[in-house]
Amino acid sequence: MFKTIANAFKVKEIRNKILLTLLLLLIYRIGCFLPVAGLNINEFSNAIEGQEFLQLLSSISGGALSQGAILALGISPYISASIIIQLLTIAIPSWERLSKQGEEGKKRIGLYTKICALILALAQSIAIVIAFNKQNILNTSMFGFECPAWVVGTIVVLTLVAGSMFTFWLGERITGIGVGNGQSLLIFVGILSSAGVAIFNNLSLIFKGDTSGILPLVLFIIALIFVFGFIVFMDLAERKVPVQYAKQVKGRKMYGGQSTHIPIRVNATGVMPIIFAMSLLSFPQLLISIFDADTSSGFAKWYTEWLGTGSIIYIVVMCLLILFFAYFWTQIQFNPEDVSKNIQQNGGFIPGIRPGKPTAEYLKKISNRITLFGATFLAFIALVPSLIFGIIGGSGLTSAFSATGLLIVVSVAIEFDKQLEALMLMRNYKGFLNK
Repeated sequence: MFKTIANAFKVKEIRNKILLTLLLLLIYRIGCFLPVAGLNINEFSNAIEGQEFLQLLSSISGGALSQGAILALGISPYISASIIIQLLTIAIPSWERLSKQGEEGKKRIGLYTKICALILALAQSIAIVIAFNKQNILNTSMFGFECPAWVVGTIVVLTLVAGSMFTFWLGERITGIGVGNGQSLLIFVGILSSAGVAIFNNLSLIFKGDTSGILPLVLFIIALIFVFGFIVFMDLAERKVPVQYAKQVKGRKMYGGQSTHIPIRVNATGVMPIIFAMSLLSFPQLLISIFDADTSSGFAKWYTEWLGTGSIIYIVVMCLLILFFAYFWTQIQFNPEDVSKNIQQNGGFIPGIRPGKPTAEYLKKISNRITLFGATFLAFIALVPSLIFGIIGGSGLTSAFSATGLLIVVSVAIEFDKQLEALMLMRNYKGFLNK
């Protein structure tokens, strides 16, 4: 990967794209440190620490949420909106037809995604202000005089919504004029920023004479290297289904007769099943905090004790949800019937399998088996590394290096490397054609 980046910097066009990408990412990081007017940052940070799901969002945004910055919501509303719109394109026949209408259909779907992201950003901002208003997060002393609480709350909500939409705009600009997927790179930078701060804090304690953190830090880095290697290995793993195309004579020319394969990735669903599962399990706790339920009795107490983070039931339910969402997401992305039809229409076949329905059933069987293996891998990554990191310890390291964050970092880094290689390959072909 580093060799690819070094070679890319030798090409002026690609170098300019990389520099523009870095500039836009720098603007994003600056926005992650500008505080929202009307927030008591210390009280707000303390309130965020008690919410697991909000801590995850904070780590994805590079700590912007816990710092009460104007870009606190980050790209999370757009991610949630994309998931919702993708699910609706399957549930609503008219939207499914719209998604297959080429560039015009993509623009309409993109517009619906933006509207949904705006609504979700507004809902999240209002929920955060209402949930933590009782903890004195609002600073009513603004501009030299006392303001009503509802005015300050409105300013905070509008600022957070505007920051979220600005983050989405930055992501689009990176995708359009830079290198890689802008939204993914924003998350990538946010996670690395949180991790870098955690490592720096541990090193600063060591340099100040606190030698008790040396062994946990060394063990943590060793475990992190092994986990990263395992994630990279599984992320690149795939099952290659061989496909043979029959020879066809058209006029005086012969076509076909080639052998290729269909790559079916082991972890084709990526990190989405983990995000879905964590969101579903954390949603009741978020509702409890919003409506100020009494956690010492009733349903709130039962849910906290039996479905709280780290409990046996929580781990079992998390694994089952990851398995369910992995199969659900695979069915959205991979349709064996369509693949079988395309192979048959192009005169191809899988050796030993009859074309048509037998081929679709064969591909579905392989997909189900690989999905089970991939879902098991996701459940392992979601639970085991967190337990190992928790046992090793380290100031802030466990929260900074979450399983979801590790998967996102690896996936985005691999995709960024592939896009750089594709840009360089396109330039080489362009130069060849111009000669």
